[in-house]
Amino acid sequence: MERRRYLIEIGTGVDMHGGDVTKAAQKAVKDAISHCCMAGIREIHNAGPRDVALQIKICCPRPEELDLAQVRKPVDFYDDIELVPARGGASEKGLHVAEMGAGDTLVVAVAIITVYLKK
Repeated sequence: MERRRYLIEIGTGVDMHGGDVTKAAQKAVKDAISHCCMAGIREIHNAGPRDVALQIKICCPRPEELDLAQVRKPVDFYDDIELVPARGGASEKGLHVAEMGAGDTLVVAVAIITVYLKK
């Protein structure tokens, strides 16, 4: 089955208190997908979610710590999702607020979503 790139979108997410890369990555995915209105998939190509594949590159300071099952939740209504963890994003000493997470590290994750139309 041929896959053609339809859309590329970028989002960012931050965990302000606790340095949780999974929380930051999930927010980045939500941010990126919220910028997408893929009307052309249905209106031009007469396709739906089963005709779409997503590749999501997640760039964060500690990609080995990502819980990929949690990261994909904002887009799990799509069947064909490839998650690609990568080193990137940013981290900085922040403020420890015990009620909001462990530690005082602020982490930023970047999600790059490529939407493919499968035809």
